[in-house]
Amino acid sequence: MFETRIRKVGNSAVVTLSAEMLAALDAREGDTVYLVRGDDGSLKITPQNPELAEALAAAQIVMDENRDMLQALA
Repeated sequence: MFETRIRKVGNSAVVTLSAEMLAALDAREGDTVYLVRGDDGSLKITPQNPELAEALAAAQIVMDENRDMLQALA
């Protein structure tokens, strides 16, 4: 487990990732990462994954096309 703090920078809140955290993610400065919310409310940081990005883009298209139906089901 890693520990870090949230701090204010301008009008944003940022989380600093140490070199050790970046190594564990196999990521480096400037890379894109995703925060994925778990069913328990937790957040998971995952490195950029082209397959995940493609799946999320496809899901967004489906949600946009079926917005009314999805709202009725919610």
